Amino acid sequence: METVVNVGDLRRLAKKRLPKLCYDFIEGGTDDELGLITNEQAFRQARIVPRYLVDVSVRDQSTTLFRRAYSSPIGIAPTGLGDLFRRGADLMLAEAACQANVPFIMSGHSSSLIEDLGRLAPNHGWYQIYTAVDPSISEDMIKRVRDAGLKTLVLTVDVPETSNRERIIRNGWGPSRKLTWSTKLEAMLHPAWMLEWLQHGTPYFGNWARYLSEDATPKAVADFVGSQSRAPMTWKHVERYRELWKGNFVLKGIMDPDDAVRAQSLGVDGIIVSNHGGRQLDNAPSPLEVLPATCRAVGDTMTVMLDGGIRRGLHALIAICAGAKFVFQGRPTLYGVTAGGVTGAAKVLEIFRREIDISMAQIGAANIADLGPQFLMWSDKANLHPTRR
Repeated sequence: METVVNVGDLRRLAKKRLPKLCYDFIEGGTDDELGLITNEQAFRQARIVPRYLVDVSVRDQSTTLFRRAYSSPIGIAPTGLGDLFRRGADLMLAEAACQANVPFIMSGHSSSLIEDLGRLAPNHGWYQIYTAVDPSISEDMIKRVRDAGLKTLVLTVDVPETSNRERIIRNGWGPSRKLTWSTKLEAMLHPAWMLEWLQHGTPYFGNWARYLSEDATPKAVADFVGSQSRAPMTWKHVERYRELWKGNFVLKGIMDPDDAVRAQSLGVDGIIVSNHGGRQLDNAPSPLEVLPATCRAVGDTMTVMLDGGIRRGLHALIAICAGAKFVFQGRPTLYGVTAGGVTGAAKVLEIFRREIDISMAQIGAANIADLGPQFLMWSDKANLHPTRR
């Protein structure tokens, strides 16, 4: 970790440790993977107009979210099957989040258990849920989240169907899950990962296993999750889950302002503007592009957050200037935990914190609350009059 300077360094270390099959699972998008480019390009193309002669000798990036103070405005988004990359990855990410005092969202397709998250990180752990075909499963999971002492439930709404992820299909990880010989041979070139796999076996969806027999194999659990994940999601599910869940209720995957307004009318506390990391609909706009309109639509009536394309601390500040209250990132901390466990994940959060601190000084903002659209480049570059900004 001493040689790591930025997230890109950890990405390279993760790629070195992982078989191509696993690395492609992290990196891949859908179809032509335009969405991956769209998300990152939106931040590259954004322009911040700095304000100088401001006293920024002391900077404070702490942020209050759902009545809880966090040390930084950037948390860890849900990423499924963490054990495929490093055993115990989910709880390692949770531990790193606790150390940094930021939220961690455990994936509904995690390998670790809701109950373990509740014991390790009751004040920093959120749980992501998907709608199951059998409603009793979803409702039982909500009960488990409550019993575990977690305060925030995140319903992901942007997976109406499994997307066309061609990278993993080419590796043989399709519906048949028959890995090609070249995929198997390539995996043997990554001894640290292979040793871990030989010691512990194939990872599986831990939170779903209890709804099958105790001797269910990882393949049986995966097939079960696949069969249950094709449930139609509608606003009736939002109403039902809101009724069952009394804590902070967040919808992840909202992209249209009208959907944000409807969520607010049903008592949803917050939304995460997201296109699932570019992994579902290839020609969708980036979350950053639709964020301002979404914020205008709901005003201060609910908490608007963003996920997708965050690779630098400055990106978090751009999103906040555009209206987000908080941001999440998934791939960077997944690189970190893959490369170095808790230490690697903590390194990513440390990098983001340092970059945010430096960028706040550079743009002339001493506090996160100082950020706003006044720092964004105005749309009409030919007209510099302040009233047009």
